[in-house]
Amino acid sequence: MIEIDEVAGTVTQRLDGNEETFALGSREGFEVVSKAWLRAGWDAKHLYTFTWFGRPVIQLPEDLLRVQEVIYDLKPDVVFETGFAHGGSAIFYASLMKLMGKGRMVAVDIEIRPHNRAAVEAHELYPLITMIEGDSVAPDTVAEVKKEIGDAETVLVLLDANHSRDHVRKELEAYAPLVSVGSYIVACDGIMKQVVGGRATDDDWDVNNPQTAVQDFLADHPEFELGQPDFKFDESGECSPITYFVNGWLKRVR
Repeated sequence: MIEIDEVAGTVTQRLDGNEETFALGSREGFEVVSKAWLRAGWDAKHLYTFTWFGRPVIQLPEDLLRVQEVIYDLKPDVVFETGFAHGGSAIFYASLMKLMGKGRMVAVDIEIRPHNRAAVEAHELYPLITMIEGDSVAPDTVAEVKKEIGDAETVLVLLDANHSRDHVRKELEAYAPLVSVGSYIVACDGIMKQVVGGRATDDDWDVNNPQTAVQDFLADHPEFELGQPDFKFDESGECSPITYFVNGWLKRVR
């Protein structure tokens, strides 16, 4: 339980019989309030209120901006994403690559609904987007993705399809080899672990989630290291990332 006192500028957290009070603007206070806000946003379906260039983009805006920072630094030849939905995130990443004058988008989904496919095919950024329909961990789909990406030098991978532990682990094994040294594979929606009991959640999400899949994968893959990219600009000195991609950023270091 938390109590926010805006007049005093404090936040009090009661957890496991312990009570702590922090300044509202301190790193600890910001983290407590942010965690509560993320849970409230999950229950309120906050993510389902944004579009990018006309297409619904079901992502936390903070996460989109952080990915944008990485894309601008890396200037990848290909951004590959599992999970297409309405196509908004594919449009977002394609728009960045259009502005940079480099890169293209490849996206896969087990089902690309006809109205979403038609909308993206009619979009001005469609020439930078390749859509592949199929189960992201099926051998035929993986082979098609690898053929489409080809010998691209710099590849960034975002896993945003089925978020179960088993499926994410299979995606990590299938697509990590595509990731270039210095780039990332991102297991999205690790937030599942901390919203158990919220709207549209399952009781097993404390273990059946992308964070657990990442830990399983890292145990066998020392060529990757876990770590949220550093802020590119930070005058606050007190803010931690607000993210749904909790413990989801894996950087290829060798």
